[in-house]
Amino acid sequence: MKIIVIGANGTIGKSIVNELSSRHEIIKVGKSSGDFQVDITDINSVRALFEKVGKVDAIVSAAGNVHFGPLSDITPEQYGIGLQDKLMGQVNLALVGQHFLNDGGSITLTSGILTRNPIRYGSSASMVNGALEAFAVAAAIELPRGIRINVVSPNVLQESMDAYGPYFRGFEAVPAARVALAFSRSVEGAQTGQVYEVF
Repeated sequence: MKIIVIGANGTIGKSIVNELSSRHEIIKVGKSSGDFQVDITDINSVRALFEKVGKVDAIVSAAGNVHFGPLSDITPEQYGIGLQDKLMGQVNLALVGQHFLNDGGSITLTSGILTRNPIRYGSSASMVNGALEAFAVAAAIELPRGIRINVVSPNVLQESMDAYGPYFRGFEAVPAARVALAFSRSVEGAQTGQVYEVF
């Protein structure tokens, strides 16, 4: 398969590429790195990306930013970071990408554990993750030509505990390589409208 991985240079993205590259052709995309670059918050940038890449068999997104901060201080603009980047950025990939997928292709997005297991300062991430999962479940019943869509919802990564450990006390961190298996399940499997939790 020809698979485009957005966020390929991130911790999860690198593990996805490592998992899939022995079996498939991988096109690596980042904001400022990779084979191609894209700003997922700009739908015109997303369109330009797919026009350059052409038809693919799978779209994988491991991209998106959110703001972390206390509810007492967070502003609408700070919520907007996650809404425009992690949420609408990935929705943009699905909206445009569906037209560049071969029949029977797939879209895999990334949410996270904070959908159902919130932490202090993570209300934006919880909101965005929940919206992404709801979007995918709804989109699955409308996508044509046998196109599938799923979401991978990982726990905090072992590789990220140095940075995020204080926020995730008591969470059992998972290795990025294990998270990558869920992306393989989405891309190479047959299900749609699923949320693959990696806890």
